[in-house]
Amino acid sequence: MPRLTGLLVVSDVISDASLRLAAAIQKIVSLKQGRRTLALVMISTGSLLLGACAGSDGQKDDADIWSESRLYSEATDKLNDADFAKCGKYFDKLEARFPFGPYSQQAQINAAYCYWKAQEQAQALVAIDRFIKLYQGSPNLDYAYYLKGLITFNDDLGWLGKFTGQDLSERDPKAAKEAFESFKMVVTRFPDSKYAPDSIDRMRYIVNSLAEADVIVARYYYQRGAYLAAANRAQLVIRDYDRAPAVEEALYILIKSYNKLDMPDLSSDAERVFKLNFPDSQMLITGQRVKKEKKWWQFWIKENDGQIK
Repeated sequence: MPRLTGLLVVSDVISDASLRLAAAIQKIVSLKQGRRTLALVMISTGSLLLGACAGSDGQKDDADIWSESRLYSEATDKLNDADFAKCGKYFDKLEARFPFGPYSQQAQINAAYCYWKAQEQAQALVAIDRFIKLYQGSPNLDYAYYLKGLITFNDDLGWLGKFTGQDLSERDPKAAKEAFESFKMVVTRFPDSKYAPDSIDRMRYIVNSLAEADVIVARYYYQRGAYLAAANRAQLVIRDYDRAPAVEEALYILIKSYNKLDMPDLSSDAERVFKLNFPDSQMLITGQRVKKEKKWWQFWIKENDGQIK
């Protein structure tokens, strides 16, 4: 019995020592973790302070402390100097810092214009859409819709497009349709606007380009032997763009497609309509409309390119 009691005493001593050792280890680990956490917090705080005190180039942006009138004046100067990237940034900053100031509306629409001229189409659309949404009663609303049409119209094909002879009809028609709706808004809601005549001209150009795009598709179907698809697309052009120049070729594709489909009656009807609307056309003889001018360096364009036989 005394031996058992001694063993119990030794066991208690060992257990107590183990608990003390575990507590000491836990304290050391907690202290190290605390120091590591404190270091991370200090690093993060320092980074935030540096970011707050410096601009994207590591220097403070003086425009953040300019007054409203000075910011507007500086932005206008950049606009007059054709520094469109900088003036867009300044007008944006002006509208953000002074949303209820006297320059707010003008700053927002000017920002859209500057971004458009700087070829920042996405930012320009954001700015002009926000203006249209917030200022439906603005006297400049007609210009806002006109500017949105210009932004989405985007007829600048760049040097590569000019080099290859590409035109608007060979591009994605989605942007052209969106531009058409904006110009249409100017014409229908503000018929007396000074921007209405140019909007009408641009709408006419877009319609002709969309018709031409569908004719290109119909021609492609025909050349691949998909005569029914070619006839359907040609009919769409005739129905939706009845005054566009591309209707001439659409009717010609319709005639040829019906011939290939062994539908002589429909082909004859289409030919009768063709001769009635285009009595001086040579397309029934040549298979082509007026040729697109070929530059000496456009070696990939064949003489009979686009001809339907």
